[in-house]
Amino acid sequence: MEDTIGAPQPLAVTEHLPEAAVRYADERHWDVFPGSWLDESGGVQHCSCGFSGCPAPGAHPTHTDWPGQATGSGVAVRRMWSKEPRASVLLPTGRSFDAIDVPEVAGCLALARMERMELPLGPVLCTPNRRLVFFVLPGASAKVPDTVRRLGWLPSALDMVVRGDGDYVAAPPTRMGRGSVQWARQPTALNRWLPDAEELISPLAYACGREAAAQRNR
Repeated sequence: MEDTIGAPQPLAVTEHLPEAAVRYADERHWDVFPGSWLDESGGVQHCSCGFSGCPAPGAHPTHTDWPGQATGSGVAVRRMWSKEPRASVLLPTGRSFDAIDVPEVAGCLALARMERMELPLGPVLCTPNRRLVFFVLPGASAKVPDTVRRLGWLPSALDMVVRGDGDYVAAPPTRMGRGSVQWARQPTALNRWLPDAEELISPLAYACGREAAAQRNR
């Protein structure tokens, strides 16, 4: 019997950006930094960076020194967002966590399998551009390619992006494109301890491989 692909229900966005940023720093002890935001003129949304071809409208760093700007101090976070309350909430990866970014369909399939297998799960993001992002322990970028190969897959054949040192993810309730980033699995006291990437790679690789095959047959 084939797995049933059921999308997790993203949690409603109720917080304002500054409140969320402070909470991530104070409660999760995650580093946070402000990014670009969406402006609107004439009924058309555009990124605050002003570049018409912006690849990540409303959700990218605004300074090249953003790694040094990121902080886990709630006081510093409040000060940064007081200057621009519309700024997106960005979390650097490679510090408290790495992130494995996969297509939404594959991510939902993998998530269902993980839950049936009772695998430990950390927070999971759902983005408006139809991606699911799984939080795992730092060091994933060094482990995932070899682990995928041992499972019989070519890393280059899978739409799986590992975000580690020098990268970042956008956190809820950041608005980007046509919607807001939301939690498919929100941070709680129960998932404070993150899984190692190797614990999740098998269902993720299987789901991404299945999605790649489906794309080729369409």
